[in-house]
Amino acid sequence: MSADGVGQPGAAPKDPFALVRGRGYPVLLVVAAVLGVPISAAAFGYLALVSGLQSLTYTDLPKALGFHGTPSWWPVPLLTLAGLLVGLTIRYLPGGGGHKPAEGLVAGGPVPVIHLPGIALASIASLVLGVVLGPEAPLIALGSGVAVGAVRLVRKDFPPEATEVVGAAGSFAAISTLLGSPLIGAFLLMEASGLGGAMLGMVLVPGLLAAGVGSLIFTGLGSWTGLGTYSLALQQVPHAHRPDIAGFGWAIVVGVAAAVVATGIHRLALFLQARVEPRRVVATVLAGTVVGVIALVYAEGTGKAASGLLYSGQSALNPLLAASAGYSAGTLLVLVLCKALAYSVSLSSFRGGPIFPAMFVGATGGLALAHLPGLDVTSGFAMGVGAMCVAMLKLPMTSVLLATLLLGREGLTVMPLVIVAVVVSYVISLRLAPVPADDPADASSAHP
Repeated sequence: MSADGVGQPGAAPKDPFALVRGRGYPVLLVVAAVLGVPISAAAFGYLALVSGLQSLTYTDLPKALGFHGTPSWWPVPLLTLAGLLVGLTIRYLPGGGGHKPAEGLVAGGPVPVIHLPGIALASIASLVLGVVLGPEAPLIALGSGVAVGAVRLVRKDFPPEATEVVGAAGSFAAISTLLGSPLIGAFLLMEASGLGGAMLGMVLVPGLLAAGVGSLIFTGLGSWTGLGTYSLALQQVPHAHRPDIAGFGWAIVVGVAAAVVATGIHRLALFLQARVEPRRVVATVLAGTVVGVIALVYAEGTGKAASGLLYSGQSALNPLLAASAGYSAGTLLVLVLCKALAYSVSLSSFRGGPIFPAMFVGATGGLALAHLPGLDVTSGFAMGVGAMCVAMLKLPMTSVLLATLLLGREGLTVMPLVIVAVVVSYVISLRLAPVPADDPADASSAHP
């Protein structure tokens, strides 16, 4: 933009607040606030549609066909169908159905409007039919694309720098309450985008404004419709013991274990992705069938519902914690193994976000370890969430916030343990990650 506007994103002005003082910046704030209303309403509708169709396909349809409850084999045909729908969408619609979740959560630039139908269709088919991924990545992309499309519809010569800010604000609005708090969403997008300096301040304020407006819209629509806000929340959190030496020892153990498990999930996902892409439709159908079979094996082997393994795990976290006393350590370990395998296959082939399955795998592992002496349920749950999230996402601040703010008052008690687990997991997962092939300097330092 011109000198009286927002400024160049790559520039480093002597006065970092000159960007905010520009005459174009208040306009961006107004645009962000206005766009926050329809984008958050659309995001609410997206989540309501996904939730309603999940109940329809997994609960209502078997009942209508005369089954007493949902058969344990039911996920197999559902996920096979998901593979067909997603494979065709990725193969034939522009944009490839959105970003590849096996390659991490990256909040890039504005999404072209022409890509939005493919992103919506691929993510809805994945999430509705039981794929082990979450809605956050599609919502980030859809919020960005809708925001940019709206401003360009009104003004075709909207400045490119301002377009990036508006796109980011759309993403803020779309996930404003999904993670339990607008602040968590803000930290997620900041860490994932890698913004810093003056550019961070320029994007953050409109983004927070859009997220605040979005939170109000989510709350209002949730109350008006009676559907709730689709926000991550735990109703009853057991009391956590104050951190002690044993707790910090467990934090190291949890951090190491999470890094190893996450590295295995990630490497398997990338290995499978390389084999899925050359034969997209057939391989995605096969991947869906595999996830369905894993769910069948879990249900038959443990006597638990397959729905506890399928989907993102967002809505299953609260029941898991509330009913943790009813799970043996062996059952929890089986759930970790099956969920991790289904998560890895889903990452390789489908479209969605990686956050909630990582939280669920980590939480389940932490609850399993809590059967051993010196670790209480809440601390194990929180450390598992934080350590697994950072190992999968490489976003340390977001991982700490997800694991602690989710627990309310008890989160403040366990925060020191979560920080240690997150740091240990982050460092080890980076050490275990393969050195990029196009970085000879790193490669030479890794092999002296």
